[in-house]
Amino acid sequence: MDFNDEKDYIMRIIKEMVRVLFSLMLGKQYKSVELPEENKYEVSGKALEEFEKMVDRGFVNEAENMLLENINYTKKEEILAALLFYQYVSEKDNAFLASHNYSKEEALDGIKALAERAGYGEMSEIFLDSL
Repeated sequence: MDFNDEKDYIMRIIKEMVRVLFSLMLGKQYKSVELPEENKYEVSGKALEEFEKMVDRGFVNEAENMLLENINYTKKEEILAALLFYQYVSEKDNAFLASHNYSKEEALDGIKALAERAGYGEMSEIFLDSL
């Protein structure tokens, strides 16, 4: 497996973890992210789209830090917003992420930590062990 295949593999893992966690948290099968105009997710009153815009401008670490500092782990919608954030980041190209001191591995680590803090840590371990 070469470097690019490994990065694509990580992106697929992230997408699958997001799908599984959404399904568990919502109690129904989750297929894909809603269209942006239908995106209702936010963290502490800040729309997911605002975090995505920060990422697009190259402030990936800052967006992640802001999101994690403000997330309320007792609110399912905020956890779902954070999952979508990591999926969004993982879809960025490797050169973009590298130029902004971030990686797909960091996004995967973020999802693992998020799942653990939200009470789904065992699920993420089982999921990753089965791959």
